[in-house]
Parts: sequence; structure tokens; C-alpha cells
Amino acid sequence: MTKKAGYSESGQLNLAVVGLGWWGKTMIEFLKDSPTVKVVTAVDVVPASAEWVKSQGLRFASDYNDVLADPNIGGVILCTPHTMHTQQIAAAAKAKKHVFCEKPLAMTRRDAVASVEACKAAGVVLGVGHEHRFKPVMADILKMVRSGELGKIQFTEATMTFQWRPMAADNWRLQKAEAPGGVSMTAMAVHAVELSIAVNGPAQSVVANMRSIITESNNETLGILLSFKNGANGVVCTANGPPFSIRFAVFGSKGWLEVYDTGHPMAPEGWVLTVSKHDSRPVTTEYPAMPLVRANVEAFADAAAGRAPYAISPEEMVANIAAFEAICKSAESRQIEVVEG
Repeated sequence: MTKKAGYSESGQLNLAVVGLGWWGKTMIEFLKDSPTVKVVTAVDVVPASAEWVKSQGLRFASDYNDVLADPNIGGVILCTPHTMHTQQIAAAAKAKKHVFCEKPLAMTRRDAVASVEACKAAGVVLGVGHEHRFKPVMADILKMVRSGELGKIQFTEATMTFQWRPMAADNWRLQKAEAPGGVSMTAMAVHAVELSIAVNGPAQSVVANMRSIITESNNETLGILLSFKNGANGVVCTANGPPFSIRFAVFGSKGWLEVYDTGHPMAPEGWVLTVSKHDSRPVTTEYPAMPLVRANVEAFADAAAGRAPYAISPEEMVANIAAFEAICKSAESRQIEVVEG
């Protein structure tokens, strides 16, 4: 059988990881044993990264254009600063490479739309690093919501906390251009908003309040109230400081549910779902651990190969960034901001 361009001899999608900071290296580690994808190249502008890349048995490239011109590579994983995503996605789409982009996809709704349209026009798949959507429990939650089992959805709640990880003052993740709503927004709240949109659909307006409580200026604590077009409200609270926790809850006219993670997404230990309905006691179900980050990338590869649609729709990607943009504006203005689109 002739090997398909962009795929390995065993049928894996050949990928290049672009950006070798903490998360780029973590992604390479997560994907080592995947039967669906194979990282073959790593790209970084720092020449010293070459030694580490070669120790992993990968090819090193210092120029993004090199991988875009390589017919052996079928897709790229962007672990680069947020403000670079739109241009890099456009270049990958032009080169007919599938694109998996770490969150946030873009800094503005306009750029998110541009990325979605560029990939659609080129016939390539766009994936985003929202691994929480790939929890098996989330598939069950969305089935309950969409079947009407919980009745009319009235509000959702999401909280995410992580122990503060000290970073150098010049780290790009702390710069205002890369984190306009504070590091808590880009690190965590963007995930929580994405889950809220999966349940409720697009947001209509938002109001946000960010604070620096344990740091001088990193705005590590964030509270958000979202009003959705379906009539529901949503609350998102995130903080870098407390021990790890992730909790998501949905409240409807016929029942409510709550799910929490028993371990960090980098080393998941499973999930616990509690469902309560009128005239019955709450029922709790435990879900076993599975590799979330890898599951997301493999779902992206399945979509690229035409085996299954990608779980996060282009419309949801755009809705998330539209809300993200409004939240960042509200965090500055302290006013209610309308979500574009």
C-alpha cells in the first residue's frame, strides 16, 4: 500500500510541534505512544532547543516555514504565544496542513473567524486545546442537556483553581498583550467559558472582575457573569493560588448535575458526576481516568482522516473567542460588555 502524504508507514498523522516551552515539550511527551498521531519534528527559534529535540529522536527545525514545506508532515501543533496564532494558522492552512492550536485560539472574534474560514477554505481541520471537552463524562452531560433530561437550563457554574506557578516577570504568558484578561483568563477561564458555551450556546453579554490578591500585578483571580442567548446565566470563577480543583455544574428546571476532576488534567485520575432530579435522591457515578490531552489530539487526527467529526464545532470556537474578547474588555472597563456576533 502506498504511504499517504503526511502520514507514517503505520497510518499515523505526522505532526510538527511548534514552540518548545513548557507545554510544547509536555505535548511531545503526551503523544509518544499514540497509535493515531506521530510527532516527527519540533520547531523552536531557540537554537539550544535542538539538543533536547534530538534526544527525543525528532528532527529539529528553527524555521516554521520549513515544516510547512515538508510533504512528510500532515499537521502542526501550535504551542506558541497567543498573538502569533492567527498568522501561523493562516500559513498552515495555505500549506494544506491540519492545525491543532493551543488555547486561546485567537485574541479577537475577528481573528477567530479568519482562522476558521482559512481552514475551511483549505479543506484542513482546525482543532483547539480544550481537553476538558474530551472527558467521557462531558459527552454524557451534553446528552442529558440536549435530550431535555434536565429540563430548561437556567444557569451553569464553573470553578477552576491551580497552585500559583512562579514565572519570570518577562515570561510571555504574563505580558498584557498575551493575557489581556489576566493570566487566570488565558490559563483557566477560557476552558470554563468553553464548557459553558457547549451547554448554553453563544453568550450575549458579560461582566468580569479581575484582581491581584497574592501577586502584585498578575491578575490571578477572576470572576465572570455571562448572560447567554438561550436565556441562561453562567458564573465562572478562577484563581491561581488555591490547591488544584476543577468543578462544573449545570442547573435546569428538572434537575442539576455537578462534575469534578479528581486529578490534574496532566495526570487525570478520573471524574465524579452527581445528578439530582425532582423526587429522587442524587446519584453519583465515577468515571475512570484517561489521557485527556492525547484524546483531544487524536480526535483532531480522526477528523483529519475523515473518521469522525471534531467535537468542538467552528461556531463554538468563534463563540468562545467572542466571549473571551468581551470578558477581557469588561475586566478593564468594569462594565457590562456585549459579546460581538
